[in-house]
Amino acid sequence: MIDLYYWTTPNGHKVTMFLEETGLEYKLIPINIGKGEQFDPAFLKIAPNNRIPAMVDHAPEDGGEPVSLFESGAMLLYLADKTKRFIAQDLRGRADVLQWLFWQMGGLGPMAGQNHHFKQYAPEPVPYAIDRYVNETNRLYGVMNKRLADREFLAGEYSIADMASYPWVVPHERQGQNLDDFPHLKRWFEAIKARPATVRAYALAQEINPSQPPMSEEAKKIMFGQTAAVVKG
Repeated sequence: MIDLYYWTTPNGHKVTMFLEETGLEYKLIPINIGKGEQFDPAFLKIAPNNRIPAMVDHAPEDGGEPVSLFESGAMLLYLADKTKRFIAQDLRGRADVLQWLFWQMGGLGPMAGQNHHFKQYAPEPVPYAIDRYVNETNRLYGVMNKRLADREFLAGEYSIADMASYPWVVPHERQGQNLDDFPHLKRWFEAIKARPATVRAYALAQEINPSQPPMSEEAKKIMFGQTAAVVKG
C-alpha cells in the first residue's frame, strides 16, 4: 500500500497518473495547501520542503521499513524502478527518459509555475515578469514540439517523462499558449488526455476539489508568504 499525500496541482497529478496506469494499491490523503495543511508537523516529517506530493511506500522492494519520499520527480523514478514500468530498462533508453524527466523538473514546471504566479496571482501586474515567463513557457513548448516531431512521446515510448510534463501543459490557456501553434505537442497532449488512466486521475481531482474556486487572499498569504519560519521547529 502506498499513502499518497496529494492536492489537485500539476505535481500532484503526475503521481496519480502513474498509480492509475500501473494499478498499484494506494490511498489518497488530501493536503489542502490553501488552508496551510502542508505545515502540519506530521506531514513535515515526510515532506520537509512543505510541498505536495509526498508518499510513503509500505511495501518496498527490499521488504524493510516503509520508504517515504517527497519531490514528484523522485517519486516517479522510484515508482518506475519499483514496477519496472514507464522507464526504459536499457542504458540509453533510461538516460533518455531521465533527461526529459529532469528537463520538466528544472524547466517546464518552474517556468510555467512562475507564469501562473505573475499572470494569475500577483497583487499587481508586473509586465516584465509576465513577458519573461510567458515567453519562456512558449520556448519550452517549442522544445517539446520539436522533440515530438518524429516520435510519439518524449522518450519514444510513453514514460514518466510524459507523465511529469503533461499536467504542466493542461493549463496552457492560462499560460498564454495556443496548442494550435504546436501541432506535434497538441497531438501528444490529446493522446495522453485520452488515456483511461489520465481520465481516472483527473476524475479523482474533481472528487477531492470539485469547485476549485479562485484563490482567496488568505490562501495567497499562506501560499506565497512563506519564509524559513514555516519549517523551524
